Amino acid sequence: MRNDRLLWMGLGAALLLLPSTVWGQKRKNDAGYDRAARATVLHDANVYVSSDADSQRVSMVAPGHEVVVVERSAPWVKVFANTDVQEDPEDKPEFGDDAAPTPSSGWIRDKGVVGPTTPQGDLILYGAAANLEDAASRPNAPKDAAVEAQLLYRRVVDYFPQSSLASEAAWRSADIRWQLAKRDISTLPSAKEQDPILRPAIFEGEMKKILKNYPGTKYAAMAAYEMLDNKLCGDWQGLPKCPEKEAELYEKYARQFPDGPRAAEALYNAVYRTAVTVTMYTVQEDKKKADSATAKTQTLAADLKAKYPQTDYAARGASIAYKVQQGISIYGNDRD
Repeated sequence: MRNDRLLWMGLGAALLLLPSTVWGQKRKNDAGYDRAARATVLHDANVYVSSDADSQRVSMVAPGHEVVVVERSAPWVKVFANTDVQEDPEDKPEFGDDAAPTPSSGWIRDKGVVGPTTPQGDLILYGAAANLEDAASRPNAPKDAAVEAQLLYRRVVDYFPQSSLASEAAWRSADIRWQLAKRDISTLPSAKEQDPILRPAIFEGEMKKILKNYPGTKYAAMAAYEMLDNKLCGDWQGLPKCPEKEAELYEKYARQFPDGPRAAEALYNAVYRTAVTVTMYTVQEDKKKADSATAKTQTLAADLKAKYPQTDYAARGASIAYKVQQGISIYGNDRD
């Protein structure tokens, strides 16, 4: 699955250095720019002082970053490069400057430049982003492939908001950024804290845009599911408080988005976490709460089987419920 692949990509913290501008937000350096002049590139493009490959190179534009086309003189294009870099503090990267090249003026080769007026530009940008996303999921992935995919997906939405590909592109852009941030935060010592407020929260702005702009769609349902990450404990530490809270979150999600792509998974997560509390309360010799959690596990598993019978999650939930019924530990050592 896409999310699983993205989570194990061998990418460092530098990939989190993404501008936090979200779709629909008016940006300072949009002022005075003709929308039709905005464009991005599909390959690393050197920016030269003049329309001569032997002239001084002043900058480089990576795929997904924006340029503003000033004039064309085949086979060259004069541009303001990396104009998507923001001066507003909210839009600066959190660490370093690698993902925020200085805007500059110059000439680039007139190839692979795609903007709002490019025929089938939405399809071209989406395809380029998908290819980079696939490359990023593979061992020995090209450097920055995931970031470039995320930015190119964003350009589909920026330049072609009415495209049939816009909603999927918006989701993929937001999801890639989310998965990279989640991976990076998981490496911090605070990731193992029981209370989620003790670790950095993953930026939710783009996910909230999905909920706002595409309500009632599968993308909204998936965005809401991802945002649960910020509410999950880092480490249960053998105590029932966390799995109980998380089971409630997942059960509530499954009720709110019963037809969403992650509904069965969410309900299974509720089954599993409730079953975990059975083990924890048993260890604590709290029979009343253990019995209550046992009954809740059976109810949730039955609900999962009734609503999503054809999914693996239904079978997995039934297996968990059976183990609980048999007095087999779900959490920790289950050997007698």
